[in-house]
Amino acid sequence: MGKVHGGMKCVKYLLFIFNFIFWLIGSLVLAVGLWLRFDPDIVSLLSKQGAPETFFMGVYILIGAGGLIMLVGFFGCCGAVRESQCLLGSFFACLLIIFGAEVAAGVFGFLNKDKIIKEIQDFYDTSVQENTNSTIASVYHKVLNCCSGNALDPSFCQDAKAKDCGTAILEFFNNKLYIIGFVGIGIAGAMVIGMIFSMVLCCAIRNSRDVI
Repeated sequence: MGKVHGGMKCVKYLLFIFNFIFWLIGSLVLAVGLWLRFDPDIVSLLSKQGAPETFFMGVYILIGAGGLIMLVGFFGCCGAVRESQCLLGSFFACLLIIFGAEVAAGVFGFLNKDKIIKEIQDFYDTSVQENTNSTIASVYHKVLNCCSGNALDPSFCQDAKAKDCGTAILEFFNNKLYIIGFVGIGIAGAMVIGMIFSMVLCCAIRNSRDVI
C-alpha cells in the first residue's frame, strides 16, 4: 500500500517519469562521450604520440558522468516506486555531488577552453616543422581540409583554396567543446528538477509516517 496520497501521488509518478527520462539522458550523454572519443576525425587528429590529452580528459569525464547518471536514475526510479526515504535521500545526495562536480568541471573547461585549443595548434605547428612528424601534419590537412604556410614540404599544401590550419583547428574543436558544454547545461537543469522532486516526495513520505 502506498504511503502518499492525493497530490503527492502525482509527485511520485512525476519523479518516476523524470528518473526514467534522466536515465535516458545518461544514455545519451554516454553515447555522445563515446562518439567524441571514437570519432574517426578526432582520433586521427589526437591519437598520435605527443598529442595533447586535455580534450580527451574532458571526454572521459563526460563518459563517466553518463554512466553515473544512468545508475543514479535507476536508483531514483526504485526510490520513487518503493517510496523509500533512504533511496530518495541517497538519490538527492548523488545528484548534489554530480551537480557540484559538473559545475567545477564546467568552470575548468570554460577557463581552459582556449588553452586546450592552443595546445592542439602548437602540436600541429611542431609536427609541421619536424620532418619526422610530417605524417601527423598531413592527417590534419586531410581531415580539416586545411593548409599552413609554415609547411616545409610543398606537397602538404596541394589545395591553394584550403583554409589556414590554425583557424580550422579552432573552429573544429570549438564546435566539439560547445557540444560538451550544451550537454552539461542540459544535465544540470535536469538534476535541479530531480533534486526538487525527490525532496518534496521524501518530505511527504516522512509527514505521512508522522500522521500514522
